[in-house]
Formats: sequence, C-alpha cells, structure tokens
Amino acid sequence: MSVLILLIAFSILIAGGFLVAFIWSVRKGQYDDDYTPSVRMLFDDKPVAEKTSPSISKPK
Repeated sequence: MSVLILLIAFSILIAGGFLVAFIWSVRKGQYDDDYTPSVRMLFDDKPVAEKTSPSISKPK
C-alpha cells in the first residue's frame, strides 16, 4: 500500500513539472503564431538563379 502512495505522489510531482514547463513556454511566447505554420506550404519558394560556368562555352 505504501508503494501505491509513493507512485501517486511521484506522478503528481511529474505532472506538476509538466504544468510548470507548459506555463513557462506560454509566457515565453512559444505558442503565439498559430496561423503561419498551417499555410507555410502554400507560399512559393524564391526561384534559385541558375549559375552558368564561364569556362564552358555553349555551342552555337
């Protein structure tokens, strides 16, 4: 029976730690931007300019 009380106390301690970590992350602004990640895949990437090597001449 004492083991059960010890496990309950330990689980409450762990849950309290997670609650403190969650409150800390909310206050630091971790969850401020919830719109951009959902639409980020819709934005076009900037095109990459192709570089041509000056040592290779193109046939005419």
